[in-house]
Amino acid sequence: MERIGGQGDGVGSLDGRPVYVPATVPGDRLSVRIVSTKGDGLAGEAIELLAAGPDRVEPPCPHFGPCGGCALQQLRDETYAEWKAGLLREALAKRGLRETVLKPLARVAPGSRRRVRFAAGTRGRQVTFGFHQRDSHAVVDIEHCLLLLPALDRLIGPLRSGLEGMLAPGGHAALEATTTEAGIDLLIEQPGNPPDTAMRTRLAALADRLDLARVSWGRPAELPEPIILRRPPAITFGGVAVALPPGAFLQPSREGEALLLAEAQAALEGAERIADLFAGCGSFSLPLSKAAKVHAVEGDKAATDALQAAVKRANIGHRLTVERRDLERAALQPVELKRFDALLFDPPRSGAKAQAEALARGGPPLVVAVSCSPASFARDARILVDGGYRLDWARPVDQFPWSAHLEIVARFSR
Repeated sequence: MERIGGQGDGVGSLDGRPVYVPATVPGDRLSVRIVSTKGDGLAGEAIELLAAGPDRVEPPCPHFGPCGGCALQQLRDETYAEWKAGLLREALAKRGLRETVLKPLARVAPGSRRRVRFAAGTRGRQVTFGFHQRDSHAVVDIEHCLLLLPALDRLIGPLRSGLEGMLAPGGHAALEATTTEAGIDLLIEQPGNPPDTAMRTRLAALADRLDLARVSWGRPAELPEPIILRRPPAITFGGVAVALPPGAFLQPSREGEALLLAEAQAALEGAERIADLFAGCGSFSLPLSKAAKVHAVEGDKAATDALQAAVKRANIGHRLTVERRDLERAALQPVELKRFDALLFDPPRSGAKAQAEALARGGPPLVVAVSCSPASFARDARILVDGGYRLDWARPVDQFPWSAHLEIVARFSR
């Protein structure tokens, strides 16, 4: 194998075409079975490791390999960190931004994830519970996960046994568990009819047994319904408690959130009127409103309702205003942006192309971008730079250890 690809696979070559093989490292010599095409090359499966590369180490997790949760536990840590930072460097280079000042990679340790999405399925009457295999709907049964906070890790066995009899043969579900200040908030996503009375009784018993704060149920891509509420789940941002709607977006770890916030606060120091776009439940808006007037814009109704309610309870409406708006369809335009001297955006993985184009036509002198995709960040950065902004610096943040996922925070000015 010659290198690590952008998705974490080892990359070799066959007849001039790249061959992508999971769980391999540069320098590995392997016997490989070609299983399919993949992008511009071929997907391979390792049959036998003939000689290990110098960067290969023993994976710390016994589930590594079959489990699709991690891709790079087999890679020496120093090499992994270099590769992770390189994801941002390469994405920027593809957009002609090779000269960008890159701050050192900030890292969040394993064992810190406060939010996780489990998969559950059945084999006959037996429940399998864990994560999907890579590129598959099959569920890998796990006992522990090194990525999770202990409170979430301890749920794995009890949730597996608690689901027995709740999943029909051949049935499947996704379970999203979030650690909040009131305890674990559990969302069950499952196709089919809502839980009947008997199922609700069983879920209530499960919530009591595991001391869950709330259990909600919903079909995929639909608004979930709270089934059991024992304590209202809440998270505090900037000293203000926000009552979370079921399935609310949060950064995966408190440590990662703190890293991103610290960089944003330093970059925005001195700003008096800040627009916070794709604001979610206020993880940036509320802390930033301590030092400036902030206008938070978010498209999700449940999130904006939660943030607005928190603002009202804290009596800080003079410092923080909230607007519901689909920024992908209706980006803030230059005439609206004139009243701000700084702006922060933290869009979904697809990025903020429409908003970046509007900023390029006329935006505040200072912009902070937060992103979970090097590719869409680099695209949006190119738009801003072509519109007259300077990319002052960017920092990669690894809060998804052993994966190909990377967060970025960056400052633009003009």
